[in-house]
This record gives sequence, C-alpha cells and structure tokens, in this order.
Amino acid sequence: MHLSTRPILRRVALTGAALLAATAVVPQASAATGDRIPAGGGLSAVIRYTENGIPHILARDYAQLGFGTGWAQAADQVCVLADGFVTVAGERSRWFGPDAAPDGSLSSATRNLSSDLYFKGVRESGTVEKLLATPAPAGPTKDLKELMRGWAAGYNAWLAQNRIDDPACKGAGWVRPVTTTDVAARGFAVSVLGGQGRGIDGITAAQPPAAAQPPIAQPPAAAAPGSPATPLGPATAPDPASAPDPAAAAEAAREFFDTSRYDMGSNAVAFAGSTTASGSGLLLGNPHYPWQGGRRFWQSQQTIPGKLNVSGGSLLGTAVVNIGFNEKVAWSHTVATGTPVSLHQLTLDPADATAYLVDGKPERMTRRTVTVPVSGGDPVTRTQWWTRYGPVVSNLGAGLPLPWTAGTAYALNDPNAANLRGSDSALAMGRARSVAGIQEALARTQGLPWVNTVAADSAGGTLFTQSQVLPRITDELAARCSTPLGRATYPASGLAVLDGSRTDCALGSDPDAVQPGVFGPGKAPTLRDAPYAENSNDSAWLAHADRPLTGYERVWGNVATPRSLRTRGAVEDVSAMAAKGRLTVADLEKQQFANRVPAGDLAAADAANACAALPGGTATGSDGSAVDVSAACPVLAGWDRTADSTSRGALLFDRFWRRLTASTAAKDLWLVPFSAADPVRTPRTLNQAAPGIGRALADAVAELRAAGIALDAPLGEHQFVVRGGQKLPVGGGTEALGVWNKIEAPWNAAAGGYAEVAHGSSHIQAVGWDRGHCPVARTLLTYGQSSNPGSPHSADQTRLFSRERWVTARFCERDILTSPQLKVVWARERR
Repeated sequence: MHLSTRPILRRVALTGAALLAATAVVPQASAATGDRIPAGGGLSAVIRYTENGIPHILARDYAQLGFGTGWAQAADQVCVLADGFVTVAGERSRWFGPDAAPDGSLSSATRNLSSDLYFKGVRESGTVEKLLATPAPAGPTKDLKELMRGWAAGYNAWLAQNRIDDPACKGAGWVRPVTTTDVAARGFAVSVLGGQGRGIDGITAAQPPAAAQPPIAQPPAAAAPGSPATPLGPATAPDPASAPDPAAAAEAAREFFDTSRYDMGSNAVAFAGSTTASGSGLLLGNPHYPWQGGRRFWQSQQTIPGKLNVSGGSLLGTAVVNIGFNEKVAWSHTVATGTPVSLHQLTLDPADATAYLVDGKPERMTRRTVTVPVSGGDPVTRTQWWTRYGPVVSNLGAGLPLPWTAGTAYALNDPNAANLRGSDSALAMGRARSVAGIQEALARTQGLPWVNTVAADSAGGTLFTQSQVLPRITDELAARCSTPLGRATYPASGLAVLDGSRTDCALGSDPDAVQPGVFGPGKAPTLRDAPYAENSNDSAWLAHADRPLTGYERVWGNVATPRSLRTRGAVEDVSAMAAKGRLTVADLEKQQFANRVPAGDLAAADAANACAALPGGTATGSDGSAVDVSAACPVLAGWDRTADSTSRGALLFDRFWRRLTASTAAKDLWLVPFSAADPVRTPRTLNQAAPGIGRALADAVAELRAAGIALDAPLGEHQFVVRGGQKLPVGGGTEALGVWNKIEAPWNAAAGGYAEVAHGSSHIQAVGWDRGHCPVARTLLTYGQSSNPGSPHSADQTRLFSRERWVTARFCERDILTSPQLKVVWARERR
C-alpha cells in the first residue's frame, strides 16, 4: 500500500510546491499607486478546495488574500451576497418593493422602505467613508483596508468570469459589481446590528409633532456645543398621557435586550490543560445563527506564508475569519448581554420641536432628507433627525414607544456607529499565538460590537472576556443622570435613559479606550486560565461556577440572577467534564451531540406524575374542551430525556413545555425558588399542582393528535429538513428546553412538524492540540457552504449534521495536498 501511494503523494506535493512558488512571482507595491499588482495586471490567489468544498486560500499579501476570499465566497454565495449589497445601498424598494420584509440579516427593519431610508441615509451622509479614512487604532488598519479592497475585486472578478446558475438571482439586474466602500458598508451594518440596526423602524419613523413641523428648507447647521446662544426658559412639560409608562417600559426593555429571544446566540467552552489528556487546551464553539440569508457562516482557511495562517468561519461579506483557530490558539464567540446603546431624553425648545436644550442653550437637530426609489411607484422622500447623541428614535420595538412631543424627544446613542474595527479584531485574533495574544488583540483593536470571546491555546490556557464596545454608562452616571424612565429601564435591562439637557451627563472616556464615550478594555469582565470558561448567552457572572465574575457595571449584564436552562445545563455538563479530566477532542464531539434536555431532567418525571394524577386521565384545554391525556403519562415517564432524533417522547415534552413556560410564571412553576448561592441547581422541583400543567398537557396532546402525530413519535420524524427531496432528521432542541445543540424551527403541523430549521447550531468547531505541529480539529457547517440548491455543497454537511458526523479539518499543507478531493483554482483578475 505504501509503495502504491507514495508516487501519488509526491506528485500532489510537487503540485503544491509549485503553487506556493507561483505566489512568489507577485511583485511588490507600485511606487506610483501603492497597490500591489501581480504580473498580468491584476490581483490573484491560489484556492485549494478539499472535502465539502472548503477552500484553502493561499496568497502573498492581504489584498490578494482578500481577492481569493471574495472570489471563493461569490462562487458559493453570490445571490445572498448580492442581496446584502442591495440592502446596504438602500435599494431594496427599487428591486423588491417597499412593503416586502428584508431577510433580517443586516438589520431588524420590518419593511424594505424603512431599511432603505436608513441605509441610504448612511451612504449619503458619508458615514462609512469617514470611518474608512479614520486612522488606526480608532479606524481600520491598512491590512484590513487591503483585505476589503481585494475582497471587492475578487467578488467582481468572479462575476465577470462566471455565469450565475443559482435560481435565486440568475439574470437579476440587482447583481452588480461592488466597491471597497460597499464591503465596508456591510461591515458597518454588522457593527450596528445590535444598536441602530435594531432601531431602524423607530429612526425612520420619528417625526416632530405635526403642529411643530419646520419649513421644508434646510435649517442651519447645528450649533457647536457651548457656542453662544440666548438662554431660554424651562421647556414645555411633556404630555403625561403620551409619556412612556416606566413599569411597562422596563419590562419591554428587558424583553427587547433579552439574548434568549434573539435569532443569534451561542455556546462556547474552553478547557485548560489541567483537565485534558495532552496538557493543551480544548475549545468547543457552537454558534447559533440563522440557517438562511446573509448571516450564514462560510468556511475557509486563509494563508499568507509567514504572516497569517487561520482556519474557521466567516460571516458572509466579511474578508476575515470571525471564529476559528490557528496552530496555537482557537476561539469562538457568544452573543453578549451588554446593552450596546443608550437613550438620551431631550428637553426641546418650546418654540421649536426640532431644537433641544443643552445647559439651557438650544441646538438645532441635523436634518437628513432621504429619497428612495420604489418599484412601480414614485420615489419616497422622508426626513430623519439627528442630534449630538445620535438619531431621534420613536420606539425600540413595538413594546417601547418613545413619543416625540412638543417638550420631549429621545435620541439613540450607538457607539458602534463609529466602529469599523470588528474585522481588525478578527484579523488580530487570527494572528495571535496564545490566549494572552487574543486578549492583547482585543484590547488593541476594540472592535467587537456585541459578542463575548472564549478561547483556549496549545499551552493549556483559557480565556473568557466580554470585550465588547459599550457606551460608557457607569452605575454612578445612571444614578445621577437617569430620567424617571431610565430609573426603571436601567436596572431591568441595562438600557440607560439619560438627561440629554446636561453636559455633566456626558458619557466621558476611559484612558485605554480608542474612541470617546466607551469603556476601555480594562473594564471588560474577564476570566483567565480557569479550568473551564463557558458562556451560553447569559452574563459573564457564571463563566465558571466556582469563580463568579462580579463588580462590573449593570450595562455589561446582571449578577446573581436566574440563569437560562441552557446555561444551567451547559455549566453542569462542562464542570462534570472538567472534573473527570483527561479530556480530548472526542469528548467535545460527544458534548455537542449529547442532546441532553435540562428541562426534561428537571421536570419530566414530575410532569408524568402530575399527568397520572389527573382524575380520569382527563385535562381541560385552553379552549375549554376535555382531553384524554392518559396516553401521554407513560410516554413522558419513559422518555430518555434527550432530544436525539430517535428519542420517543421528546416531541411531546417539547410541545407541552413551550406551552407551560409561556403561560406560567417561574414563581408558580417551581417549588424551590432561585438562590444566588446555588444558581445552577435552582429553581427546581416542578410544582405538580400548578394549574397550567393540565392545560398545557391537554393542548399538546390535542395538537399532536389533530396533526396525526403519535405521542411517542421519534423526534426526527417531525423535526427535519428536506434537501434534494430527501428528508433529513434533525436532533437538538429549542431555547426553552436548554439543549446545548440548539435548534429553532417554526411549527408547521401541516408540513409534518418542525419542517425547516430557522436558526441554531451553525459553524461548530472542536479544537485541541496533541503536542504535534498541526491542531486537532473537527468542524461542521450545518447548512453547507452554498445556498445554491444546484451546488454539491448545499447540503453535504447538513447530511453529516443529521447523522451527527464531523469533518476532519485539513490545516497543515500535507493534509491539504493529500486530500482525495483536492481541486486547485488559480483565481485571477483580468484587466
């Protein structure tokens, strides 16, 4: 066998060596232009594809690496990418109509028109160009700008040299070449996704009271802070009937910023060398992201010999690896609990509702008039109003109205609207050699807008840090400057509502912050070198159950409050793993697909007992009908407490549990209440007398019977996806169940149950080291590399995910070059 394979390996190795040499012919920067232009007049890169269509991109410099990345992303995802560029250009209404809903990947706008009004306003204001021109460290580095320039060129070259066969955009006029600014605009949209991006409907709808509308002519520019002006008397008091109710606003803000309600989340855990078989660290990353649209991940390896060698997942349209690993360190992200915005309550000039008072002096709002082309109709023109704090906003979601009255308006401060550094953070992490290097990279770049970082390294180190860009809201500032509304919302959610009429309520600056008005990295909750560090989208408090993090300001997250079932289950699992010791990558693989249901462990037996105790086996449903639920009792009792696709009883418990927790408060659900001294094990012990139990059982049983679904049907028969006409069972479970392998799918009984995954486990990676040169890594991109149904890589990894199988990462050159499916593409720009 060795004799027969050796010549093949030698030929492949020689081919790889030739390809490496080919990149060396690229000349250095042109003295005249500063651009790096290879022979032939354009950028180029070598792309080596291995199993599952994973590209290994080899280039000599950052522009050419960006070129190869843009080319390869376009080859897999051109329609999704093009759709996103339509979004950030503010042209969705032109192509798709004003009333259709965007896919939600780049903002939370509910209609194309509001999305366009916002993004076109961003473009016309030159916001992105100004950020691109800002010198590092406040602005992007030269390397990142070169990556973005190359990405745009690679995307454009693929468009020019290939015919699109994806039916989603084949022949579509909205697929067009892009510029570096377009790529940066997409990065800007990702940066404000948790801030201005969630307030777009409120930003574009905010208008002064009708009686106070100013003339159409453009008003003078806003006076500079502190400029001479005639002091005015007290502002007109707001109408009490239109002011937000503080108690209702507090609950609405809590729900609005509740990470468990997002379509993005994650789990990640790092294990220290003291817990592993090799003495090196281990990392398991399990991001929960949408399975469709522009927030999908895409896999690649990026290599510039001697400068960068990193593998992992990139958010579409970005030129860097966002979550990944290299020879020495691996990292993942989880959506953080920090509240990335603040509100500033404006006291308005009684003579002009588009001017506000600061220290008694009026400042005129800046008026942005934006016109959006509309398919089949006249262009739509709307005005947005901006202040020194940010845009005036009329609401944060339907539950939190912020009315603009004659006396009061609200401005939204989002520091990430001045942050184009997120990809610099990713690039710097890709070059790090240890968890200390990861921490230093984050401190230097300060670019992550809404995520935590969990990391492990080959020396056995671990890291959890919430190094995100947050408004500098200290508890002292909130106590001193909160309005009555803010005194309710800040404790509940971290959303400060500050008095915008006082300069002594300004956010201030930390000396180690690269931009004003944000916390410096020294204030970020951080845990180094613990036996394990874990996060499942709760606050930093329980990154390690025995080493709780405290002392941070409320805006970062809460402390000593109930944890989600997913956090509780995760901490139970990983602490038991750490205590067992001798861990390997195989243990990480088992954890990912254990599919344990913490809610089931806590409540299934008690629910079965409550079911068996119902008189005559009958319960009353929410519609008042009597339902025989007796057959459900043994199913719940016999269920194995997992959400494996083969589990019988998982579906019944899922439908029951969703109803019960939606209708029953925690204080009525559990007999043992939450204790901050025992946060992983409390609350517990289901209250079998809770009236909602019988009702939830009746409704779940009636629902399944009406759909023709057996109460003990295997989960995978009714939680599945269809790819290429094949039904693929999917294990995992919803947020309410607390399953690590999170899967969220809309219920559609007519289609067979959960017939398509909306979001959940996405780019999964299990990474370790065995003291060899190459990392030991397993990956899985649950939905595959391509959205094109005609691609062989649109569902290959979905089939693996269905079978709980992994992809063995090919990181080192020998592994890449010996792939039996090796395919080499030399992507080149033609001029």
